[in-house]
Amino acid sequence: MDKGYEKEEFETLKIKKSVAMKFRKISKLLSKSQSMTLLLMIDFFDENGISPVETLGPRMETLEHRISILIKKRMNGMIAIMKDIEKSQTKPTIAMMQALFQATEPPNKKLLLEKKHIEEKKEVHIREKKYLNTNMND
Repeated sequence: MDKGYEKEEFETLKIKKSVAMKFRKISKLLSKSQSMTLLLMIDFFDENGISPVETLGPRMETLEHRISILIKKRMNGMIAIMKDIEKSQTKPTIAMMQALFQATEPPNKKLLLEKKHIEEKKEVHIREKKYLNTNMND
């Protein structure tokens, strides 16, 4: 049964026997019911803007022209989306990341403070020795 069309009634169409046989072969090739095959064909013509009466030429020039127009429209849409993403997401994110990395660089002053701290410890050790030496002499 065709999904979405289970409750619909069947309608008969009068077509020639040879046309019906060709249509049934196409339905079998597509592995669809005759109703779904016909619906797919109609949708194809509607979506692509093709008329079965219209000739496509030896190289299908008409179809190629229409497809190229559709591709250009979609590419322009994709470009617009990419530019919007770049403006609203990528550039602000890069700016925030750069600001974070610049803010986390250690300043040189901390290195100097550590050296002073080490020198102070040496002075303390020297004073202790002097103090011990003076006590021993007493």
